[in-house]
Amino acid sequence: MTLNTNDACVTSANHVQDFTTDNGVNLAEILEPYFRPDEQTIVCGALDETKIKALADSGVELIINLQPDDELSFDEAAAVKQAGMSYEQLPISGAKDLKQLNILAFDNILRQYHGKKIAMHCGSGNRVGAAIALRAGWLRGRKMDTALERGRSHGLTKLEEEVHNRLLVPR
Repeated sequence: MTLNTNDACVTSANHVQDFTTDNGVNLAEILEPYFRPDEQTIVCGALDETKIKALADSGVELIINLQPDDELSFDEAAAVKQAGMSYEQLPISGAKDLKQLNILAFDNILRQYHGKKIAMHCGSGNRVGAAIALRAGWLRGRKMDTALERGRSHGLTKLEEEVHNRLLVPR
């Protein structure tokens, strides 16, 4: 699935799913960037209190933050918990942190919350997309093109070459 800029998700059968509102909240107007690979998954850039409230109001149950503490300008964990959501932080500063151990930890978080509505973020969505692509390739056995496309649908951009090179090495 890939995100259309019209806040819709287009499936491989060209069936359009509209995610313009979640419980009356239009996340595409609030979050920048905004990726919606499926109904239960939201990927975006850095959060603030307003964005956290919007995510909570939209029915999100878990926030996964891939930003390290030194990139945060407020106590995100406290704000998320105060808004009634669960919070997981897995700091990925950049390419050097795209290690199998971190991808296994990421996979474990996603497995714990399978079926729940989640929002994942970093500064731009790029690290989330990288982690998703590596998870697809290393842990799910997806082919290179499939893993990279999965990453792109979750925000992979600048780290694509790095992810490609890492996927070339069997795990």
